[in-house]
Amino acid sequence: MKEGLIKDAYELVIKEIQTLITVSYIIAVGVGMLFNFQKYAEFEINIFDYGDIFDFLIAPFSDFYILLFTAISVVLVYVLIIFDSFWKRKWPRLYSIANFRLDKKSWYNVYRSTVFVFIFFLYLFNSADFYGRYTKEKIINQDNISVKMADNEVITGKLIGKTKEILFLLKSENVLAIPITSLVKEIKLK
Repeated sequence: MKEGLIKDAYELVIKEIQTLITVSYIIAVGVGMLFNFQKYAEFEINIFDYGDIFDFLIAPFSDFYILLFTAISVVLVYVLIIFDSFWKRKWPRLYSIANFRLDKKSWYNVYRSTVFVFIFFLYLFNSADFYGRYTKEKIINQDNISVKMADNEVITGKLIGKTKEILFLLKSENVLAIPITSLVKEIKLK
């Protein structure tokens, strides 16, 4: 009897961990897409026009800062929720006054959850915007790279990034999209 109970509990924990990992990965991919979009948008590139699904599946793991901002965002909202619950439990009168006595309403828990989700997304969007500006500054200050084309022409510029099929270079004020796998020489974006 006890062996079956332990086995059932073990299977339940494993299923919950699998669900948690899957949801975490989906959130990380979404955050990675948002951060990559902001990075390329600083150079007036719509990365969704050039990337494929595999570029975005690895996006959260392609840059340490994306993982850092994702982790900070999740931890920040979690800490806010814990602090809010602690405040409500420890000082309910002060909590009620600070919330204009809305905590007495039947719809308050839905409102509270909505506010925390809103804070999470607001922080993520602001972080992605900051990340885009920060990476643009890093790209502008980096050394030039040289790309040798099939016809032996050499193009120099600052590497913005790359997808599976396109290499993005900043050359003076121009943004070049250089196809990696085709005979097209270059595409001038800006």
